[in-house]
Amino acid sequence: MTIALTRKASEARFRAALIGGTGYGGAELIRLLITHPEVELARVTSIDRVGEPLEAVHRTLPTTGLTYEKMSARDAAAGVDVVFLALPHKVSATMAAELQGVEARIIDLSGDFRLRDAEAYAKFYGGEHPHPEELGSFVYGLPELNRAAIRGARRVASPGCFATTIALGLLPLAKGGLLRGAIHTVACTGSSGSGAYASAGTHHPTRAGNLKIYKPLVHQHTPEIEQTLGDACVLGGHEASFSLSFVPVSAPLVRGILANSFVEVPAEVDDAQIDSLFRDFYRDSPVVRLRTGAENAEVVAVKGTVWGDVSWTLGEVDSTSGRRQLLVTTAVDNLVKGGAGQAVQSMNLMLGLDESTGVTLPGVWP
Repeated sequence: MTIALTRKASEARFRAALIGGTGYGGAELIRLLITHPEVELARVTSIDRVGEPLEAVHRTLPTTGLTYEKMSARDAAAGVDVVFLALPHKVSATMAAELQGVEARIIDLSGDFRLRDAEAYAKFYGGEHPHPEELGSFVYGLPELNRAAIRGARRVASPGCFATTIALGLLPLAKGGLLRGAIHTVACTGSSGSGAYASAGTHHPTRAGNLKIYKPLVHQHTPEIEQTLGDACVLGGHEASFSLSFVPVSAPLVRGILANSFVEVPAEVDDAQIDSLFRDFYRDSPVVRLRTGAENAEVVAVKGTVWGDVSWTLGEVDSTSGRRQLLVTTAVDNLVKGGAGQAVQSMNLMLGLDESTGVTLPGVWP
């Protein structure tokens, strides 16, 4: 049975292509694009499952009339307004090079163009960048920080899931001059963040009912988070004088990230000042929700949605250090706000649409 989409393809104002659409991120992009009121998903390419309908691979989709196609990147970009790259690291960089000079706007969901430092990329991504001369040429696609730059961008590097989650909690402090010294973050993530193909870390019998750390202090999103927070410090007129220690935790979830970041702040800082910083920073951010009072950010409230939930707890003054401990908790769905939904936010801005168009679909409860 064919389910009617939001509007007819012939009425769509913009056309989009997706390169690499068989993974979980690709599934989320397809879900959002086929229901987007201003966009027609024109084609989806892949190197496997070629000729199969999209809904045969992602079984929650309605009948779309589209099948997976195998074609060059330039052919995929022909006649469309925006191209999404949902590909592995290094593969994406090579594909982006093939798209040099095309008319379509490019949004890359890999980590290949998020960093500006080639040495950091080589260290954290396990080898030299295929096209280091392109580093710094993509706008970092975090709307809450770079909204104006994204609007004018031709190429955007969409942020990582951990980077998005952790940065959303710390950006107001960075801009406000309160991000100083050692920052410690522990973040739990669901198994879908590891991709559609099983590995030892995502195999259900060893993941269910288990919690374990992985890549402690060396996760590849660490330099991305530091770069993003450093940019926010500069935006606020402050020197970036902090260090980040990040420990990821593999959790028995399918979707979602919950991050807890610990920051020491001066003794005179109070709840009203923290509240003001966060409300001022996010006053124009339609998908960030501040959880205050007895409410705290939690994964079940953001699952399947583009929402980024933020809460905080301010401790008492420590008698030894004379400072206060501030705990900031953030929750996102790693595949939506931490992935495809954020990429669609960037697409909306690049195409002159309202940022939240087509992404504020409700989730499921419980």
